[in-house]
Amino acid sequence: MSGRKKSPQAIDSKIVAAIRSRGRGAVFVPADFLEIGSREAVDVALHRLVRQGTIRRMARGIYDFPKEHPVLGPLEPSAEEIAQALAGRDRTRLQPAGAYAANALGLSEQVPAKVVFLTDGPARTVKIGSTTIQLRRTTPKNMEAAGRLSGLLIQALRELGQEHVTQQRIDHLKRTIPAGKRRQLLKDIRLAPAWMHPIFRELAEEEA
Repeated sequence: MSGRKKSPQAIDSKIVAAIRSRGRGAVFVPADFLEIGSREAVDVALHRLVRQGTIRRMARGIYDFPKEHPVLGPLEPSAEEIAQALAGRDRTRLQPAGAYAANALGLSEQVPAKVVFLTDGPARTVKIGSTTIQLRRTTPKNMEAAGRLSGLLIQALRELGQEHVTQQRIDHLKRTIPAGKRRQLLKDIRLAPAWMHPIFRELAEEEA
């Protein structure tokens, strides 16, 4: 294997190829390209690509290959896409929490200025425009249902609080979540606080 140092042009072209293979809308961090070159070389290459307008710097150490709208121009990536890039390509899991979880299920119209994800990886916070995205390290129990409807529901209900989980909101969940997915909730009922158990059971019931 040759020990020759890669030229900046070679590193640039390989990074561009890797970015294009992900497609428009991809969000990435320098660590995603360390198989191509050293951290310093990757940082310099990304800086050049930003200057050329190939990619966009969202915040320190976070970049995207923006989707283009014919009228609106470059589109913003979602909070979830940014969080996934922050979490990295290891086995770190993410669980939407707080007002973001409630909004995702349509239980709140509030669009949070701070978007919180629970994680079993390192804690991180980044500000993108007017939105703060926080990865908050939590306990293994809180991550057991990560990536499933039950995990999202637990966090959304916790954000609302027991006294604010009305029948109207439960009916909304019945209308908007497919019955097949709702039936799966019973498998994770043990992970929910006791006050949520009746809600899980009602949502999982077969429709008359």
